[in-house]
Amino acid sequence: MGVVGADTHQTLSGISSGDMEMLETAVGLRERNREGSGLDGRTFALVKIAALIAVDAPPASYAWQIANALEEGVTPEDIIGVLRAVAPQVGGPRVIAAAPEIMLALGLALPGEED
Repeated sequence: MGVVGADTHQTLSGISSGDMEMLETAVGLRERNREGSGLDGRTFALVKIAALIAVDAPPASYAWQIANALEEGVTPEDIIGVLRAVAPQVGGPRVIAAAPEIMLALGLALPGEED
């Protein structure tokens, strides 16, 4: 295994833990991608959530994208609408896997953890 520099280690750690600022700095293309899409910010955010569900994205991706979506005016009800809309194409297992990640990103307790 090669030697990894401190900056590289810090960047990878930040990305893997879902550090919003680190993600924006490291990935940094969100705004340029949105502008190039021709979509308004709210629609762009909903499409990104749909894509995360479709690819069975890791938890950190949901934390970051849900936060971005909420900033764009997306509501939790809109996110439920996305789950319903993509379910026929991606299948139940992907929707079921996404639901707890979305709950956590919204700051909700998972079933059984509501003590």
